[in-house]
Amino acid sequence: MTAKDQIRRVTLMAASLMLGACGSLIPGGGGSSAAPGSASLSARAPARPAVPVASAPQSRVPRGEEAGCLADLGATGARFDPLPDTYAAPGCNKLGTVQLMALASDSAPMSISNLGPVRCGVAKAFGDWARFGVDRAARQILGSPVARIETMGSYSCRNVAGTDVRSAHARAEAIDVSAFILADGRRIVLKRDWDGGDAATREFLRVVHKSACKRFGTVLGPEYNAAHEDHFHLEGTGAKFCR
Repeated sequence: MTAKDQIRRVTLMAASLMLGACGSLIPGGGGSSAAPGSASLSARAPARPAVPVASAPQSRVPRGEEAGCLADLGATGARFDPLPDTYAAPGCNKLGTVQLMALASDSAPMSISNLGPVRCGVAKAFGDWARFGVDRAARQILGSPVARIETMGSYSCRNVAGTDVRSAHARAEAIDVSAFILADGRRIVLKRDWDGGDAATREFLRVVHKSACKRFGTVLGPEYNAAHEDHFHLEGTGAKFCR
């Protein structure tokens, strides 16, 4: 073999060795080795799909606002228990509700009868009305504080009478008040006393009706229609409608 052939053979062997070494290097890997094709498989692997997060119901009271309402309600001296959110039927739910056991006047608790779940904001308005609108009016006009407020309930999965529209009661946003029991034993009943009571009793009922209109969004009483001759319908805290 000539010297020229030897030089050509050595050159070919060196090139072959360099190509083999390049095939075992991972670019940017600092010279580390890996199984052939592993980097490209990893790059081609599809990303795992994101798990959808269920959103809270749109009608749900925000947690921060609800906590503030519960704190405000507690500060009035009312006794109550927060209730879990539930859905009963389309348009019927109890979201952000409480169960009121007692309210507070300036000097004593006031009991409540027949009251079910009610939205926290409505419960707060009810407590303020009972203390500042009802009890103080009873003391001033009738000479006795209020010991108990009788209701015809709050939550009920039903429509507005004669319509296919859900009542505010279906969302626990309304309370129907039918009577007031005074500490001296007198019982003031809307159906009987709105027109049939003595002058002081009639004045008391009209004063507390007017006071309710300042605190609730919708207030309906005996002068609205025959369906409300025996109670005050106290609803929400938004737009004002008072009859």
